[in-house]
Amino acid sequence: MFNGIRAIMIFAEDPEKSARWWSNILGSEVHLDVDGDAVYAWLDVAGVEFGFHPLDEKRNRRGGSPVPYWAVDDVDAVRQRLLDAGCTHHRGPLDVGDGTGRKIAQLTDPFGNVIGIDGF
Repeated sequence: MFNGIRAIMIFAEDPEKSARWWSNILGSEVHLDVDGDAVYAWLDVAGVEFGFHPLDEKRNRRGGSPVPYWAVDDVDAVRQRLLDAGCTHHRGPLDVGDGTGRKIAQLTDPFGNVIGIDGF
């Protein structure tokens, strides 16, 4: 029935600027679809479309979407990299409690979107 995540859409004031910032973090090319003044920008990362859509505070407000979690090898190292790049602390790191040492953390990117990281 469900076959994994196909796309994660983030609503952003400036989709292209958000996508370019994330492309530097993730090392992925920015793709653009321009329709008049509206720009939808996205990255293809590990088979998932990480998209940035123009926000609409009435229907699709900033930070109003689910929190995407990126699988990472080292939560502490990736968290520090994101903080150094301009993210701010939101929550965690937290031990998931499954006995494996797995933990999660949430950060807010420079555009007000909360993202998560999940790993060890």
